Amino acid sequence: MKSNTNMKITDLEPSTSRKRSRDEDSENDADDSNSLTSEENFNFSDTLMALRMMNAQFPEIGKVSIQPFVLQSQLYSSLKDRTQVDRELESLRRDKILRIFKLNTGQDDHAIMFMENYINQIDRVVRRIEENNKNDVTVFEWFKVHVINSKLDTSISHQELYSLLSLGGKVNEEHISQLISAGLLVRQLIDPDMYWFSIPNIGSVLKGLSQGRKELLSFLNRRKYKEMMMALLEKKRLRFSPLDMRFHLRDLIGSGHLKTVQSPSGLIVRIAKD
Repeated sequence: MKSNTNMKITDLEPSTSRKRSRDEDSENDADDSNSLTSEENFNFSDTLMALRMMNAQFPEIGKVSIQPFVLQSQLYSSLKDRTQVDRELESLRRDKILRIFKLNTGQDDHAIMFMENYINQIDRVVRRIEENNKNDVTVFEWFKVHVINSKLDTSISHQELYSLLSLGGKVNEEHISQLISAGLLVRQLIDPDMYWFSIPNIGSVLKGLSQGRKELLSFLNRRKYKEMMMALLEKKRLRFSPLDMRFHLRDLIGSGHLKTVQSPSGLIVRIAKD
C-alpha cells in the first residue's frame, strides 16, 4: 500500500480574475457542492473554488446564528501548494472578497469568511441589539464603512481604531465597548492596546471545534491500526461538536494531525505519526 499524505490534485490556477467572473461562478459551485464523492470533497483545483465549495457545505448549526466560514487548515487539506494558497488568500483579502480572522483555538488557527457573509453577520448582531434595547447603534455603521473597508489585517491598535471610527463621528470609549460586547473585537491579552477582529457568535462554535478535534483523534487512536475508510468515517456523527465530520476531517488533515492513504477500496484516513 502506497502512502500519500497529500491527495493527487491538479495544479493550482491563479485566483486573480476580476470580481465579476468570481461572482458569476459562485452559484454554480454551490449547486454542485453536495454531489461530490468523498475524494472529490478533498480535491480542488484552486483556492477560490475550494472556498466556495466549503462555504456551501458549511454545516447547519442549531441555536447559533453564524454565517459560514472556512478554516485555513481546511484549504491546506485540499490544495497541494500551501504557498500558492497563501498567495491567493492574500490577493482575495486585498480585493476585499474575504476577511481572515485569528482564532483562539490554536496558534495557527485562522478562519476565512467571505466579506458579504461577514457584513451579514454584523447586521444580524445590530438587529438583535436594536430589538433588545434602544442603545444607539451608529458605531456599527462607522465600523462597517470606515474600519473594515480600510483595515484588512487580523488586528488593529486602539489608536488606529479610534482614528478610523472618528471619520464617522465623535467617538468615545463607550462606542468601542459596544463593538467588544457585540463580539466584533477581542482585546489581546499580550497587548491591551491591540484588538483582534472577531466573528460575532463564534464562541460556542469554537468550543465545539476544539472538542470535536479531540473526539475524532481519540476515536481513531482507539482503533487497532489507528485508521478508517474515509467513506465510513464521514458518515459518523460527533457527540461534542456541532460541526460535521467532513468539517473536522478537512481541518485535521490540513493541520497534519491526520493523513490520507489511497487504497484499492478508496481513501483511508490515518493518524499521522509524530
